Amino acid sequence: MNADRFQKLKQKMSKESDLSKIWTYYMDHFSDHPEFTDMGAPERNPFVEGAIREIFKQFFGKKVPSVNLLLIHIPEYNFFHGPLQCQGRIGGVIYSDDIKIGLIAMSSSSSDEVKYSRFSSPIQVSYDQRDRN
Repeated sequence: MNADRFQKLKQKMSKESDLSKIWTYYMDHFSDHPEFTDMGAPERNPFVEGAIREIFKQFFGKKVPSVNLLLIHIPEYNFFHGPLQCQGRIGGVIYSDDIKIGLIAMSSSSSDEVKYSRFSSPIQVSYDQRDRN
């Protein structure tokens, strides 16, 4: 897999204001390409799972009882991705662990509309007391 594509995707995830453009780039350059889909292995990520639950509270206006998620981790690129299903709707999630930014795309129940949500994790910063002025 081309590392430059991952870099471009991560750049879009952090800078692009039109979330559909990020998802389109992911779908066009990653989602069903065998060189991408053959990478990684299933792995849980408590942060991503929690973010999905919180975002779905907003999408659906209530706590959802369950989310079917198959999250795949690609350690080489610090990247998670996977399909999801909730309340009869399908979608997907991508998350870059090194930039701590992710995106959810979820189908609407009444139309061809897709709902998007970008999410991020606080970056943990540590410093050495000796470095203080």
